[in-house]
Amino acid sequence: MNKKVLWSGRFKKGASESTLLFTSSLTVDSRMAYHDIMGSLAHARMLGQQGIISIKDQEEIVEGLRSILFDLENGGIEFPETTEDIHSALEMELTERIGEAGGRLHTARSRNDQVATDLHLYLRDRLLDTIENLVHLQEVMVDLSEEGIETVMPGFTHLQHAQPVTLGYHMMAHYQRIRRDIERLIDLYKRVNVCPLGSAALAGTTYPIDRDLTANLLGFDSPTANAMDAVSDRDLVAEYCFCASLCMMHLSSICEELVIWTSPEFSFVEMDDEFSTGSSIMPQKKNPDVAELIRGRSAGVLGDLNSVLVMMKGLPFAYNRDLQEDKAALFRTADTLNSCLEIMAPMMQTLTFKQENMLAAAKNGFLNATELADYLVGKGMPFREAHGVVGLVVQNASERNIGIEDLSLDELRSYSSLIDDDVFDILPIEKAVGRRESAGGTSPSSVKSQIEQALNSIVERGEFARVKREDIAKAFEKLQS
Repeated sequence: MNKKVLWSGRFKKGASESTLLFTSSLTVDSRMAYHDIMGSLAHARMLGQQGIISIKDQEEIVEGLRSILFDLENGGIEFPETTEDIHSALEMELTERIGEAGGRLHTARSRNDQVATDLHLYLRDRLLDTIENLVHLQEVMVDLSEEGIETVMPGFTHLQHAQPVTLGYHMMAHYQRIRRDIERLIDLYKRVNVCPLGSAALAGTTYPIDRDLTANLLGFDSPTANAMDAVSDRDLVAEYCFCASLCMMHLSSICEELVIWTSPEFSFVEMDDEFSTGSSIMPQKKNPDVAELIRGRSAGVLGDLNSVLVMMKGLPFAYNRDLQEDKAALFRTADTLNSCLEIMAPMMQTLTFKQENMLAAAKNGFLNATELADYLVGKGMPFREAHGVVGLVVQNASERNIGIEDLSLDELRSYSSLIDDDVFDILPIEKAVGRRESAGGTSPSSVKSQIEQALNSIVERGEFARVKREDIAKAFEKLQS
């Protein structure tokens, strides 16, 4: 029987080379080696404390795992490509180094709970990466909002000019989407930060283990509540992939906007040279390739979410080998999202906004039409009637290729006797922005209030990630001591 598998006792002959290669996940799950060693260190310490293995065996196992970790971090260890997975590879490496004691490490655990624990440990770290990257992006958005609090631009619906807004207001709208992304990830962290170790294959174990101890040693909040659920649960993978998909959709939306805004037709913004590329044939070109690639890579993240959900939908309880396929999707998703976030922030930070062009665009398209309708309502006209009156005014101005504010008082009064010369106080685009002082509105005072709230939230979210990082670091440092 092939010695490269841990379950050979049941079989009369070994699996073929092609089967071993086909079923091996080593090339994918090897990135969880560090987390696997941390889980094994906690398990070994618990086994020794509970008297399940001797203290001598515990110390040999701990020392052996430390030596493997050192080698992995300093040049690596080459495992045979037919090795079933990183968990098997590390256990065999340990046994080769320390002998019989290495074979006792797997007492009271299964690869099922071992894999699940590694997954929780790995995903916990990636969650904090993502939260920290999103917080940094929020900081950039708030800076842009503060700088653009007086920068008037068109607001759009259906990509048509709708009402005047400011760049600061617009950026705070994007900020809110990122805020929700962070809130979802922080909420997910609670469900990830539980420890499956000790669940064994699906039914727990007869050994007198201490699951609270292993959970505490690994910095988890608590052990999982049900062993069968713990080993088969991949909700955390699906949920992270969903959160990442929604976040990538938001990034894609921002990037789509930047691609449009950098076009000569809009000319609202110029991308910094560091985040642009040129053309091999057209010397004048400056392409927003980074924004386009972020937009394009969102497709892969959405595809991975679909893969995970489809893989999970037909599985009987509890563990099935199909679940091996979750990691490639998860790793790709985490890598893509975090790499996009890491370049998104500096790209946005270096944007140059063309304020004159944005203001000029805001003065086209009758963005002050709603102001005139509100003015008439203020004079006592029902809004629906006012809507119709202003529609006729716009029709007239459009045919003459002028703005509403360019019509004379007599011309405006021909549509309604309620219009007086004070109408010209509310028609300028700049004043229209400032008049919307309702909570969440476009006025500078409202945007300043939004920014103040955002700054408090950023500090809070940053502190969450910092504290969790410190908790994990302390737990792992103690494990290795």
